[in-house]
Amino acid sequence: MGEQRGTLVIVPTYNEAENIGLLLESIERHAPDVDVLVVDDNSPDGTQKIVAQKQLSDPRVHLLSRAGKQGLAAAYVAGFQWGLDHGYRRLIQMDADFSHDPKYLPAMVETLRESPVVTGSRYIPGGGTVGWSLLRKLISRGGNVYARWILGIVHHDLTGGFNGWRREVLEKIRIDAIRSRGYAFQVELKYRALKTGFSIREIPIQFEDRQRGKSKMSGEIVWEATFRVFQMKTKALS
Repeated sequence: MGEQRGTLVIVPTYNEAENIGLLLESIERHAPDVDVLVVDDNSPDGTQKIVAQKQLSDPRVHLLSRAGKQGLAAAYVAGFQWGLDHGYRRLIQMDADFSHDPKYLPAMVETLRESPVVTGSRYIPGGGTVGWSLLRKLISRGGNVYARWILGIVHHDLTGGFNGWRREVLEKIRIDAIRSRGYAFQVELKYRALKTGFSIREIPIQFEDRQRGKSKMSGEIVWEATFRVFQMKTKALS
């Protein structure tokens, strides 16, 4: 493994050319000490070219290029494994579309010094959503209530994707065995961490709907989450 490194921010992308350059600049401004790994699924819109150009002037930026579109969960697993293989002590996952504001990164890094897992929560005091339709709010709230009820967890934002992990957590929860996608992937990560005995600290975030590019959320992802969460409770995690 070699020398231990600090914090790696993992950003999965597919057709995020409108956002990725601006996001990398914002991360550099708010958290100049972190490294960034962009995990791109062979975006046809030139996302990788923008990242590669940024790499020429910023050695903290890394690119993991995958052969094709394999989904968000697979991208995160690949990113986590890359980060572990390269010796990072802390790994943070965030979206590329500015729904997760880089201004929260310093608080996440600091919280990881005290807690093995930190999540950016929309559903604790100080947190919230901006620009969401009533239907999306109902789906998100309902999904969290359902997951908390089925799994018996008091954590407020199980489906959120702005999360930070110490390396020992990812090593012990067996990320290579995770089969969930979409919302269910975020739930399963947290559920595995809690079942393994790790605590989770929540910090409030304001989640803002994307302004540029196209949303990747689909009805299939929502339905998969519903059934997969039930499986987590009724079957042993493997």
